[in-house]
Amino acid sequence: MKAIRRFTVRPVLPEPLRPLDALARNLRWSWHPPTREVFRAADPVLWEESGQDPLRLLAALTQDRLTTLAADERYVRRLGEAAAGLEAYLSEGRWYQERDTAALPGAIAYFSPEFGVTAALPQYSGGLGILAGDHLKSASDLGVPLIGVGLLYRHGYFRQSLSREGWQQETYPVLDPGELPLTLLREADGAPAEIALTLPAGRVLRARIWQAAVGRVPLLLLDSDVEDNDRAAREVTDRLYGGGSEHRLHQEMLLGIGGVRALRAYCRLTGHPGPEVFHTNEGHAGFLGLERVHELLTSENSAHPDFATALEAVRSGTVFTTHTPVPAGIDRFDAELIARHFGPHAELPALDVEDVLRLGRETYEGGQPHLFNMAVMGLRLAQRANGVSTLHGQVSREMFAGLWPGFDAEDVPITSVTNGVHAATWVAPEVLALGAGRIGAARAEEAMAVGGSPRWDAVADIPDADIWGVRGQLRARLVGEVRRRLAASWRQRGAGAAELGWIEGVLDPGVLTIGFARRVPSYKRLTLMLRDPERLTRLLLHPERPVQIVVAGKAHPADDGGKRLVQELVRFADDPRVRHRIVFLPDYGMGMAQTLYPGCDVWLNNPLRPLEACGTSGMKAALNGALNLSVLDGWWDEWYEPDFGWAIPTADGSAHLDEDRRDDLESEALYRLLEERVAPRFYDRDAEGLPGRWIEMVRRTLTILGPKVLAGRMVREYVEDLYAPAARAHRALTPEAAGQLAAWKAKVRASWGQVAIEQPETTGTATGAEYGASLGLRAHVSLGGLAPEDVEVQVVSGRVDADDRISEPHTVPLKPVGAGPDLEGRWTYEGPLALDRTGSFGYTVRVLPAHRLLASPAELGLVAVPPEAKGDAGGVLMR
Repeated sequence: MKAIRRFTVRPVLPEPLRPLDALARNLRWSWHPPTREVFRAADPVLWEESGQDPLRLLAALTQDRLTTLAADERYVRRLGEAAAGLEAYLSEGRWYQERDTAALPGAIAYFSPEFGVTAALPQYSGGLGILAGDHLKSASDLGVPLIGVGLLYRHGYFRQSLSREGWQQETYPVLDPGELPLTLLREADGAPAEIALTLPAGRVLRARIWQAAVGRVPLLLLDSDVEDNDRAAREVTDRLYGGGSEHRLHQEMLLGIGGVRALRAYCRLTGHPGPEVFHTNEGHAGFLGLERVHELLTSENSAHPDFATALEAVRSGTVFTTHTPVPAGIDRFDAELIARHFGPHAELPALDVEDVLRLGRETYEGGQPHLFNMAVMGLRLAQRANGVSTLHGQVSREMFAGLWPGFDAEDVPITSVTNGVHAATWVAPEVLALGAGRIGAARAEEAMAVGGSPRWDAVADIPDADIWGVRGQLRARLVGEVRRRLAASWRQRGAGAAELGWIEGVLDPGVLTIGFARRVPSYKRLTLMLRDPERLTRLLLHPERPVQIVVAGKAHPADDGGKRLVQELVRFADDPRVRHRIVFLPDYGMGMAQTLYPGCDVWLNNPLRPLEACGTSGMKAALNGALNLSVLDGWWDEWYEPDFGWAIPTADGSAHLDEDRRDDLESEALYRLLEERVAPRFYDRDAEGLPGRWIEMVRRTLTILGPKVLAGRMVREYVEDLYAPAARAHRALTPEAAGQLAAWKAKVRASWGQVAIEQPETTGTATGAEYGASLGLRAHVSLGGLAPEDVEVQVVSGRVDADDRISEPHTVPLKPVGAGPDLEGRWTYEGPLALDRTGSFGYTVRVLPAHRLLASPAELGLVAVPPEAKGDAGGVLMR
């Protein structure tokens, strides 16, 4: 008989074991091996059966076993040491506290639609969520006062299985918050804290706030499964990335608007400092800026009299990170749908609907003004923005250049912070032991947390045999895990025990092992390796240099094209000729990944360049000594060296190629690399059976690449380059200063049409100009209703191409001369023009708005250039 309700009955922990509850509820256990060992020692069999989930383990322990453990002095002592270690971790000063904290934000809010902290809290779908989880964990290790904000999805993301024919199938298990490492935020009287949003037609969307402790970082997750909600409102947080357009809009309103309200409730109830900086991780949470504007306009004794003033105050402390390199990856809503959800009879009634729409409309060349673009709103609501790799920053500047008309893409104010991964989560214990054996466990932990430490060089002294021995252990562990998971998958597909004897021969611990595990959108090209099936078969079955491949990945439930790619791969891997050399493992997640990354010798990544924003899976593999085999996209474009792996040649610069031809060329390049370089190097052994050149590549990957790919390095860059400047700007923008800045911007925008530059003049001649010489430059500038202090006049110079475009420009400000404008109202500006490049050389003059509170001269999207520089002309040329 089936139960109609389900809940967890927890055992009563004896007094000596009470610290187990606190250890289980702080997710530091997920990246702290000594704490994990305390739980494993409680019952090794149950630890594995529970999926290495401490709360599930504690729920499964019998009262008799708990009594035995409480009487075990050695166990209780180890438990006490773990509890004391957690207390010290939560209270001691760390990297952030060693800085000048007065110049740093007292608290930072980090909003993301998903968080991949641990498999025990399944609130992630892929790279964005794993990145967010690693961001929180690294912030905790560094002592950065971050507060995470997201949604609690009662069904999480889907579980993936395969039909007998290899077609992806989805199931959505119901998650009970009582079985998760969460606690409910409560008011002083014990009632659950709630926030509420107003929806059209008088409906109300309520949500409760669950808390997860990610080390030192609180993570707040909003849950709309509240009895007082109607059915549709209760289902807002049902599934990650599920539902139609209005459902997604409600999710994003709850994340952004509700998330700010949850933050306020949390700070009120706990005394936590209110955030000075708000970080929007992708556009899904962009409505948080509107809520903060609304707060300033409606708070008691508000000193922000209008929307423009409040907007400047909000922008100053906001950071926006974009993760997509293609417009199709951005959430866009019909403007009429947005209009129905805001205004006097809906949410944020103090805001004019047209002000809301202006922030997200695609009112730029090539845009669709009837659409409301969440990334566009995110950029307009943030004074600082970044992509997630150097190449992605460049792609983002080009993709969003329409928001800054008149500027070259390189001047668009979007910087980059290259993603990183949390080493303590992703480094296998065996690899950690290699370094810890040289420098000690505590110093190894510090090196992984902070990043950039010279202590990574300790790996350089480890003997080849030790490195190779660890790599063999990791490969063998992966082989065992693959066989276990493959057998479970085939049983789900309907196979009987008599059909599965062959699985004991799947993979070989001594064979070159390649990993490929990603989400399955078409641009990641899951099946590029199948372009020539017979050639791949020869690689897999080579008599002297065989290759084996482990593949995993989920297609979005609505993406039949992605599901067909999965099926194509599965059908190839089902072939009895090769099924011992290539496998597809369903239900890719963090638990699988933590065995897969370390166990692979090579990590394969072959997206269509430049559509990979960063691609952190290869970073996790590299931290374990795997070599990357990837196209030069994302982070690999930035840090590739021949010591770390191989670059797959690409044809992305050939605009005339169709997609099929491009795949043909790039798959050919992949096959050749595997046949001629990768496999031969792996199997090139010395007299002791060691592949010396391969091991040296592993060593260089660990010592040189390892510190670069750390999330500790990433978070430090966010603090120094984005959070600290945002906090300074936030503090500088008092209500009075915000009003002055808003009025100044309005004045500049109203007057900009009258700003004009007449033909600049050089004093001297460019004929026969020599490198190192300097010419005088004079320009007459009409400023209309503006004053010289409102603008900066610049000369921009550098080499020019055949189309007269200035490349690698050098910018120097010109100074106004004279006591005032001439009779025609023009100001004269002068300055030097340094001839610091040889060959074709050119310059132009431009005028930009200037104000001490601007984060970038391009912030307003206004620039004036001479008539000759408009269109295709790059300026005045000297040849």
